Amino acid sequence: MTKIGIGIVGTGYMGKAHSVAMNSVGAVFNTALKPVCEMLCATTAKGAAEKADAFGFKRSTADWRQLVEDDAVEAIVIASPQSTHKEIALAAFERGKPVLCEKPMGANIEEARIMTEAAESAGVVNMVGFNYVRTPATQYARKLIADGEIGDITWFRGEHTEDFLADANAPTNWRTRGRATGTMGDLSSHMINCAMALLGPIATVNADIETVHKTRPAEKDSTVLEEVTNDDHAHCLCRFKSGVMGHLYFSRVSTGRKMGYAYEISGTRGAIRFDQEDQNALWLYRMEGPESERGFRKILTGPAHPDYVDFCLGPGHGTGYQDTLIIESKDFLDAIHSGQARWPTFRDGLEVSQVIEAMWQSHDSRRWVDIP
Repeated sequence: MTKIGIGIVGTGYMGKAHSVAMNSVGAVFNTALKPVCEMLCATTAKGAAEKADAFGFKRSTADWRQLVEDDAVEAIVIASPQSTHKEIALAAFERGKPVLCEKPMGANIEEARIMTEAAESAGVVNMVGFNYVRTPATQYARKLIADGEIGDITWFRGEHTEDFLADANAPTNWRTRGRATGTMGDLSSHMINCAMALLGPIATVNADIETVHKTRPAEKDSTVLEEVTNDDHAHCLCRFKSGVMGHLYFSRVSTGRKMGYAYEISGTRGAIRFDQEDQNALWLYRMEGPESERGFRKILTGPAHPDYVDFCLGPGHGTGYQDTLIIESKDFLDAIHSGQARWPTFRDGLEVSQVIEAMWQSHDSRRWVDIP
């Protein structure tokens, strides 16, 4: 057994999720590299120590530089706010340490580009945390498409819709301030990544972006209305490099949707539907047999589908959100052990950022914009 020291920067929602994943992945997948939760970083020494004890880390710090420079920390997970990603990643690459960075990679397209160039210059393993695309169902959808099971693809529709800000009276918070934390900066990247994972690069976009609730009660004084300075939802016509027509929609004000990471794909011989709110099912239509017997068939994921059997031997028993992080951790460790990059790398993350930037340009200019 070969151990590898893991350092995680960030102790919030995603910091905890990555900590649980690193504590679990060695047992679930019997990885060649067994993670040792070495050091955890939070914004205060007291908070870091408390979280380290709760999450199973040996040590803690309030200074991410100490974590990056520590010899026992051999690989780093960045789960802090995106405004901090670039500086931490560059410092890690300077020391030749692999990095798994949460999405979006940087605060803007230029930071994503700098991070990608640094990763490739350093020649060390790098990954971006697009965990939703790792469900056994979506991995199986990728295989069905790649194997030509539904024929030539003719159309794609994807959405990432939630309703955590659907209530116009919900107060302002960090999500309502600044472009980087709007729907385009937060939710869009997951579905753009999914679309490209399934169908390949996007060539051109025509987008419309809107702030639905332009003011909200202020976070600290509900009698005062505060301006919302970022976007609530957006939709986008697109063409993939393959020529396939597509439509994308992202929203944090989609009333009733809790985890609407969903897509529909039409092909010349069949079709696929998926919705993350029922993440252990894939709907498949095959254009075969009598017309009277045709229809979408619900496939429940099981041991025959990618990365399922290590969690459970029973078909239909299902995997959950945390399991997608464990699968992601497995891929990260496998990449480090083999020295071979595993998708999605920082380059893949940069391509997502390029699509987002083109969508903003399209919205601002009211025209189609090609992806670089």
